[in-house]
Amino acid sequence: MTNVIGRYDGEWGELVRLLNLGFAEPWSDAQLAAERKMWEPARSIVAREDKELTGHTTSFGMTMSVPGGQVPVAGVSMVCVSPTHTRRGILRDLMRAQLTELHETGVEPVAVLTASEPVIYGRFGYGLGSDHQQITVPKASRALRPVAGVENVRIRYADPLEARSVTTRIHNDEALGRPGMFQHDERWEDYVGGENVVTDTSGASPLRCVLASVDGEVTGYAHFRTRRTTKGFVDVSRVHARDLAAHAALWQFLLNQDLLGETTYKQLPSDDPLLALLFDPRAPKPVTADGLWVRLADVGKALAGRTYAEEIDVVLGVTDEFLPWNAGQWHLAGGPAGATCEPTDRPADVLVDVRELGAVYLGRPSLELLGAAGLVEERTAGALAATSRAFLGKRLPWLDTGF
Repeated sequence: MTNVIGRYDGEWGELVRLLNLGFAEPWSDAQLAAERKMWEPARSIVAREDKELTGHTTSFGMTMSVPGGQVPVAGVSMVCVSPTHTRRGILRDLMRAQLTELHETGVEPVAVLTASEPVIYGRFGYGLGSDHQQITVPKASRALRPVAGVENVRIRYADPLEARSVTTRIHNDEALGRPGMFQHDERWEDYVGGENVVTDTSGASPLRCVLASVDGEVTGYAHFRTRRTTKGFVDVSRVHARDLAAHAALWQFLLNQDLLGETTYKQLPSDDPLLALLFDPRAPKPVTADGLWVRLADVGKALAGRTYAEEIDVVLGVTDEFLPWNAGQWHLAGGPAGATCEPTDRPADVLVDVRELGAVYLGRPSLELLGAAGLVEERTAGALAATSRAFLGKRLPWLDTGF
């Protein structure tokens, strides 16, 4: 029978039944409550076979930082297909309907997601736009190199809810300068401060918060849980600081917990100072994990929505088998002050697929490396290297909040 793609007009309970089947694990009541508060029904697109719900995707409206500014993006989430209806093209049809709607409404030129299975989304034009490090630091290797000013930083416990006004401000200030991060409002603070589907609370303490301050001014904070299972450890969920001294002081505290043998963090920025400050560079045993997958729903608006590290004037020949309106030649011109990107009949200087544009959109290195892998083709001598330099960001992109 035919699966029909359309807007969801059902109830939360029906959707939960599909999600539990699609993700092969039931959610707790607390997790469901958190997800229900985040769900935006008007953004849900579903597949139905007769009256049976067979597939679903939705997104959150977010403001995400990109090199040089911020753009509205659609944070794609709750994507699943019933196990009885896989391999029938339902996911493809859901993705196409969602991206087409983003293009037609014209508000969010970029879609982003985190992938439960990273091999899935490349065929829909998503490129890997950020990564991070998963680390485990044993107490025996906790020593850090000296950082000026650490001795002036006071660390104290605070109630996560009562401290929210200051911690949200610190987070959002950092997010302004870090591609891949997005602004937290009250809804998102409720989400990250509780139990949700990207938070594992098994065997863990309640969420704990510590503040770093100098002369009474809060300069950073950390959220973490302690766990006493077969082994005891500190499980860090976020660390944000306004300066290096606060950052180092927070990590000194997190690495030095009595009765707990190691400290873990599954989402450390790949350029975090901690990796350089540890005396033992092997200690954290970092494992690189994929973060944000980025999809340009409107190439022109997306590329014009960010700035570039140096002046650029290039014609990109873009291929996009999934969204035909993106395919063709695009004249990208601009620099650190802004950019324009318009269709053109001029011949392409660089040939690139929309997937590779997504991979470098947030400033992650680099278009030239993708060219070395045969994924980008240079048509005008020197154009690929120049374009690659222009796309680089000042900081590596980082997704600090799962969704």
